[in-house]
Amino acid sequence: MDPEVVVPSARNGRDDRKRSVSRMNDPESMRLVEDSRRRHNWKRWGPYLAERQWGTVREDYSPHGDCWNDLPHDHARSRTYRWGEDGLLGVCDRQCRLCFALALWNERDPILKERLFGLTNGEGNHGEDVKECYYYLDSTPTHSYMKALYKYPQAEFPYAKLVEENRRRGKDEPEFELIDTGVFDENRYFDVVAEYAKASPEDLLIRITIHNRGPEAAPIHLLPTLWLRNTWSWGRRGEGQGERGIIRRIDDATLEIEHPSLGRYRFSIDAGGAAAPLLFTENETNAQRLYGTPSAGPHVKDAFHRFVINGEREAVSPSGEGTKAAPHFRAVIDAGGSATFRLRLTAVTEATDAPFGRAFDDLVEQRRREADAFYAARLEGALSDEQRAVARQAYAGLLWSKQFYHYVVEQWLEGDPAQPPPPSQRLTGRNSDWTHLYNRDVISMPDKWEYPWYAAWDLAFHMIPFAKIDPEFAKEQLVLMLREWYMHPNGQIPAYEFAFGDVNPPVHAWACWRVYKMTGPRGNRDRVFLARVFQKLLINFTWWVNRKDVEGKHIFSGGFLGLDNIGVFDRSRPLPTGGHLEQADGTAWMAFYCATMLAMALELASEDPAYEDVASKFFEHFVAIADAMNTLGGTGLWDEQDGFYYDQLHVDHALMPLKVRSMVGLIPLFAVEVLEDDVVSRLPGFARRMRWFLENRRDLARHISYYETLEGDEAHRHHLLAIPSRPRLERVLRYLLDETEFLSPHGIRSVSRCHAERPYVYRAGHDEFRVDYVAAESTTGLFGGNSNWRGPIWFPVNYLIVEALERYHHFYGDALKVECPTGSGNMMALDEVAEELKRRLASIFLPDENGRRACHGDVQRFADDPHWRDLVLFYEYFHGDTGRGVGASHQTGWTALVTRCIEDNARRAARRERPAQSAATAAPPRARQSAQTPASPIHAASRMR
Repeated sequence: MDPEVVVPSARNGRDDRKRSVSRMNDPESMRLVEDSRRRHNWKRWGPYLAERQWGTVREDYSPHGDCWNDLPHDHARSRTYRWGEDGLLGVCDRQCRLCFALALWNERDPILKERLFGLTNGEGNHGEDVKECYYYLDSTPTHSYMKALYKYPQAEFPYAKLVEENRRRGKDEPEFELIDTGVFDENRYFDVVAEYAKASPEDLLIRITIHNRGPEAAPIHLLPTLWLRNTWSWGRRGEGQGERGIIRRIDDATLEIEHPSLGRYRFSIDAGGAAAPLLFTENETNAQRLYGTPSAGPHVKDAFHRFVINGEREAVSPSGEGTKAAPHFRAVIDAGGSATFRLRLTAVTEATDAPFGRAFDDLVEQRRREADAFYAARLEGALSDEQRAVARQAYAGLLWSKQFYHYVVEQWLEGDPAQPPPPSQRLTGRNSDWTHLYNRDVISMPDKWEYPWYAAWDLAFHMIPFAKIDPEFAKEQLVLMLREWYMHPNGQIPAYEFAFGDVNPPVHAWACWRVYKMTGPRGNRDRVFLARVFQKLLINFTWWVNRKDVEGKHIFSGGFLGLDNIGVFDRSRPLPTGGHLEQADGTAWMAFYCATMLAMALELASEDPAYEDVASKFFEHFVAIADAMNTLGGTGLWDEQDGFYYDQLHVDHALMPLKVRSMVGLIPLFAVEVLEDDVVSRLPGFARRMRWFLENRRDLARHISYYETLEGDEAHRHHLLAIPSRPRLERVLRYLLDETEFLSPHGIRSVSRCHAERPYVYRAGHDEFRVDYVAAESTTGLFGGNSNWRGPIWFPVNYLIVEALERYHHFYGDALKVECPTGSGNMMALDEVAEELKRRLASIFLPDENGRRACHGDVQRFADDPHWRDLVLFYEYFHGDTGRGVGASHQTGWTALVTRCIEDNARRAARRERPAQSAATAAPPRARQSAQTPASPIHAASRMR
C-alpha cells in the first residue's frame, strides 16, 4: 500500500472520519465510499500522466525562462524529464512512479508516436496549440472504467506542414489544424481506442482496439509501453526521490516490476497466439544525441524509436530488464477491420495464472455498465439522449484531466547535485519568491496538453461539476490550494507555474461555498470543511485588502485578474502612462469575495457565535466597497451617461474613465446576495450590529435594498446586498441582453460587439492603444498565447452571470422583468433570462437539425461522418458570433460547467410539463419558503447548485 494511504497524513489533513460521499448504492458509488474511508485504494491508478511535460516551466533550465525552446518536442523522446512524465492515452499511479502509455507507428512517420504533437507559443499564429485529434469518451471518478480515442493517420504525420503553414499565417487568420491538412481524407486513418477497467484497486485491465477506417488494409505497430519515472539521476534523497526500480522479463508474455515504495507488479501480455518481442531500455537521457557528450549508458530513453524506425537493434538492451519496456506488436488490419490487444497490470499478490480469456472482456463490459449506472443515478432523468451524451463526455474530460503535478521551487531554483548548476539568473527570476512551494499531488488541470499545470481560478470552477460526481475530491482540491505548502506565507494563492505571483480573480471562496452546499443535505453538511477553508480564506482576503487597495479607499486594482487581453493596457505591468488603474472588475471581485465570506460566516455562526463578529466585518466591508464603486469622487466607477461600469485611469491626480464596454463592466453584477430576516434574527449579535449600521450609517445603508411582500398571512422580509441599484441593474442588463452588444446566440460575449465598428482608442504621446471586438482568435500579441478576452464567450464568467441573475430574481421576483433580447418586446423575469442564457450556452455542443454542433465550426465531417459526429470537444472559449471552439481544445475543466446548464434546463422543462399542483393544497411560494429551514443564512437562489 502507498504510504499516503495507510498513514493519515499531516500534510493533506485527511483522517478516517466518515465522509460526506454519495449514499447511492451503485457499485461505483460504493467504491467512492471505500476509497474515501481508506478501506480500498481505488484511486491509486488513474489518468494522472501528463500529455505534455516538454516545454513546461518545471523542465526549463534555461537562463531566461525560454521553456518552449529549452525542451522542445524534438528533444522529448530523448531527454529524461525531471519533474514528471507524459504519454499517449496513458495512466500512472498517483505519485507517477510507474507509467503506462501507447506508442504507435504507421510505417511512414519519421518518429514513433509516443506523445501528442503541437506547436510552441512562438510557432503558432495564435500561440501554443496541440495538433492532434483525440477524445475523452468515458471515466468514472475512481477510474474503475476509462475510455479514450486517438485518431492516427495512415499517411505520414504532417509535422512540417503544420509548423510551416501556421508560421506563414498571420494573426488575422485562423489556426491551421490537423484536420485541415487532408490527412484524414478517404478515411485513411486508425481509430485507436484505449479502455481501462479495474478488477480491484491493484488489478488494472487494459484493452486496446485499433480500427482501420480506411479503404485498404494498412499496417500498424503498437508498443504498449511501461516505464519508471526517473527519480534517481538527480543526486537527491528524500520524499519520492532516489528510488530506482526495475522491470524484468519473466517469460515471453510476462514482465515483473519491482519498486521500493510502489511494490511488486506483474504485467501480462496477451499476444493472441503469437509472441511479441519484448523490448527493454533505460529511462536515461540520450546525451550523445542532444549534447554530443557520452550518455550514462548504451541504452537510453529513445531506444524504441531507434529500434522501430531506424532498425538499430543495438539500441535496445539484450539483458531482458531495464526501467522502460514494451512488447512490440505489428498488425496488418483489413479495410474496415480491427485488432484488439489485451494487457493486465496486477499486484503480484493478486496475480493469476490465467489473466486473460472470456472473464477479461466480461469484466471490462461489467465496469462499463457500472459506469452507465453511476451516471444514470446522477444525470437529470429528463435529459434527451443527445444532452446525456454531451454531459457524459464533459464529465469524462473533467476526470481525464486529473494529473500528477510535481514542482519543488526551491530545488528547481538551486538545481540538482548530480546535474550541472543552473544559470545564476534563476535565483532572482521566475518564481524565486515562492521557495516554500512544494507541489506533489494529483491536481485537476485546465488542459493536460496546453495547460499541463494548475491555474487557481480554473480549478475553482472545475470543482462545481466535480462536486456532483466526486464530492470528496472537490473538497480536497479546494483545501489543497489553501495549504501552507501552496499558499504563500503572505496569504496569496499561487496562480500558475509561469508566474505564481500573478493575480487570478478571487473565486476560491465562492467555489468552497458552492461545493459545501452541493455535497451534503441541509443539516448534514461538512462544517469541518467549511471552517477549514474559511480560516485560510481570511488570510487570503487580508492579502487582497493590503496589497490591491492602492489608496485604502475600497477601490481595487489587481492586474491580470484572469482576463487576458481584455483591457486597453497589459494590466499586469506598469502602465505606459504611469499612475494606476482603478479596476471595475477588481473592485467587484472583492465585493463578490466579501459577500461570499459573509455567507460562510453566517453559516458557521449558526452553531458558533464567535463567527458573528466576523460576519459583521464582511457585511460592513461589502457595503463600503459598494459605496466606493458607486459614489467615490461623485459616481465611483459608474458612468451615468452611458449607464455602465468602467475602469478608471488615475494619473497625476486626474481620473479618466476607459470607456470599453467589456466583461469588466459586467462583473459588478456578480456581487449580489440576499439576506433572509428570519435567519438573521437567530443571530442576535449580527442582527444588532446590522440594525445599528442601517440606522446610523445611512450614507452607506443606501446601498442596501429592503423588500417586503405579504402573501397569505405571512410577511417575507429580506435584504439585497448588491453593487448596482435597481435602476443601474436595469441599465446594465439592457447592454447584457442586446444582441448588437453582449448577447450572442451562444452566450455572453466578453467584449461588446459595438467595438467591431467603433473600436476604443486611447492615445498616450505617440502611442496608440485600442480595443476592438475580436470574436475568436486574438489579433494581438498581448499576453503571448492564444487566449483572447476581446469578444469570445467564456464559460466561467457566463456561469457567474447566470447565478447572479437567479439571485436577483429571488429578491425582485416577477416584479422585475426586462426585455430579452433587448428591443424584442419579449419581457422576461430574471430567472427566465438565466434559463435562456443556459439554453444558449448548451447550444454550443448540442447538434442542430442538420447534425452540426456549433463548437466544431464548419468542419462538415463532425456532422456527417458516423465515426466523428458523436465526438465533442470542450474548448477554452468560443467564437462570439458562431460558437466555434477556440483556444485550448480540451479545456473541459471550466467548460464542463455546461453540464450544469444542460441539467438545470432539463429539470426546469420537466417541472413545467408536470400537472399543476392543486390550488387548494398549494401553499403560497413565499409563505412556504419562510416555513422551511433555509439552506443557509444567505439564500443562494441558484438552481445550479
